[in-house]
Amino acid sequence: MERTLIEEIKTGKEVLLKGWVYEIRALAKLGFILLRDRTGIVQCVIQGDLMKQLSELTLESVVEIKGKAKAANVKAEFARKDVEVDCEDIQIISKAENLPIHVNEKTTTTEFQNRLDYRFLDTRKENISAVFKIRSSIYKNIIDFYDKEKFVIINTPKITTIGLESGADSFVVDYFGKKTVLAQSPQFYKQMFVHGGFERVLEIGQVYRAEKSNTTRHLTEFTGVDFEMGFIKDENDVMDVIENMFKYVIEKVKEERKEELKLLNIELKVPKKIPRIQMGELKKILAKKGKKLSEDDDLDAEAETIIGEYILKEYGEEFVFVTNYPAKVRPFYHMRPDKDPKGTRSFDLLWRGVEIATGAQREHRLDILQKQAKEKGVKIPDIYEKIFRYGAVPHGGVGFGLDRITQRMLNLDNIREALLLTRDTSRVSP
Repeated sequence: MERTLIEEIKTGKEVLLKGWVYEIRALAKLGFILLRDRTGIVQCVIQGDLMKQLSELTLESVVEIKGKAKAANVKAEFARKDVEVDCEDIQIISKAENLPIHVNEKTTTTEFQNRLDYRFLDTRKENISAVFKIRSSIYKNIIDFYDKEKFVIINTPKITTIGLESGADSFVVDYFGKKTVLAQSPQFYKQMFVHGGFERVLEIGQVYRAEKSNTTRHLTEFTGVDFEMGFIKDENDVMDVIENMFKYVIEKVKEERKEELKLLNIELKVPKKIPRIQMGELKKILAKKGKKLSEDDDLDAEAETIIGEYILKEYGEEFVFVTNYPAKVRPFYHMRPDKDPKGTRSFDLLWRGVEIATGAQREHRLDILQKQAKEKGVKIPDIYEKIFRYGAVPHGGVGFGLDRITQRMLNLDNIREALLLTRDTSRVSP
């Protein structure tokens, strides 16, 4: 007999269920098992000789149950309301030992670090599983969107001698006696293969930052979503693609993950038109609200929060592109406007007051690139200069954090809730 998934159970049909024991209840002559598989939970009714086996069962044991589905008599909490299964046979496949963390708790109360130690148990909880099913949909639909937009999906090295991302330290790796680093960004490689003739490239891969930031927003290893595109007019072409991506992805997640979003009490709003506002203009607004920043200052977390609240109130949108960042706080390879040498053709994307992406038009003219690098005291590696010597196209791109996108979409307090296994300044296990 073929296995029946819980979501496939139909009244009056014989079933063979396989899953984990979520809950056990025993009365005098009647018992109940709430059985869980990847598709849901169902109540199984135990009677007669099978009652003896209830005493042998433990929570989260893996069992196989044969029986017949019928209309539910008792509405079990968290289980399917329409059907239950009269058990005819129970086989214990794997008996679980005493659990180190709670799995069937109605709310997530176990201390977070303990949950991370036993993440494979933590993800058995319906609400935790829902986060990662939604994240899976985000990932899939990002890929689908860029495939439709004719981007070539690439994979680039994570062990490298190139470190172009400013403001972040690198993890040093001993590579057969040679000093290398873990990639802080695929920036160099994206540009390489735009000029390599692909014109449009996308990579989703791991990114490493050796920054000692102990916040709810930062990680030392995260999943980056990076694209680069050639033959652009300016940075607005890049923002157009990003805006269309978020409209597409949010709409698709709403369609595909209705149950998970309902479980997490999340109502997603598809942006109509994402405002694009220059940094200078926003700093004036911030000053009126008591947050004063100098001309060359970057935005801090408090400023981003204030901007998010302002955009929601004035524009009715959760997203905003903050444009024309000061050159002082941007990398040397960001292009500068012809009439504004202190600015850049760059932007950050904020979602409900938190930065989730940084992008720009890149400088493709080697002489200007060299000049800007010299101003910042940066020595450009020869290998980087080479990609601009043989026909470099006007281009731009962006880097997102998949973890932070998930965090903002689901209103998670801590970015660590948005990825399976955390790597931060204090955790390298499991």
